[in-house]
Amino acid sequence: MKISELSEKTKVPKETIHYYLREGVLSKPRKRARNVADYGESYVEQIRIIKKLQDTYYLPLSVIKGIIKRHKKQPQSEQSSFQLLSEYFGPMDRLFYSEVEGRDAFMKATGLSAYWLSRMEEWRVIKAEMREGVPVFSHDDVIIGKLLVEMDRTGFGPRDGYNPEELKRIVDFVREWVRGTHRDYYQSNLEGLSSQEMTQKGSKFTEIMSLFFYHLYRKLVRDEYGQMLNSSGRG
Repeated sequence: MKISELSEKTKVPKETIHYYLREGVLSKPRKRARNVADYGESYVEQIRIIKKLQDTYYLPLSVIKGIIKRHKKQPQSEQSSFQLLSEYFGPMDRLFYSEVEGRDAFMKATGLSAYWLSRMEEWRVIKAEMREGVPVFSHDDVIIGKLLVEMDRTGFGPRDGYNPEELKRIVDFVREWVRGTHRDYYQSNLEGLSSQEMTQKGSKFTEIMSLFFYHLYRKLVRDEYGQMLNSSGRG
């Protein structure tokens, strides 16, 4: 694509892209003709990462240049992880906790269809809180909705052979685990902790376990994928 198309896709002025090239944050593009450069799709992602690092972390270009170089050397799984985490779990998004009121607003914010929103509510993957007759979706529900759409776009949807009802089984299992673990802990510590201490410990434990499940799933998938490759002779 031409630099004008790249600018339009990334919403970054051509002058800024030229500046990134001069500073070495972006590698020089392939020349299609003497005065015509050809920018591949990878430039779109790189520029979005640069803008995210600038706008969210206020990092100077000299630091961003090193991050981009390391990012290019990472395996594809790590690159995908970085992209998704920066898009859905940015620190500013977590700081300014946002809720969405109403089903139409939720579908607009996530891209999830009315049919799949109903199914996810039926399976309790997504659950709104009713306030004065209006469903209010939490920030976590919004992220889950976006990730469901991303799964389908990436090729893990019903049309690709993936059974979405697997998500219901996962949620049911985790819900029972959470109920049992928290019930046992709070019952045994109810007398020794104040309500504030319980809230603080509960919040920290929630975040720790969230990270534990995230990294555990990634580790197990890598292990299984590696075994499949080895057994098929492709490893």
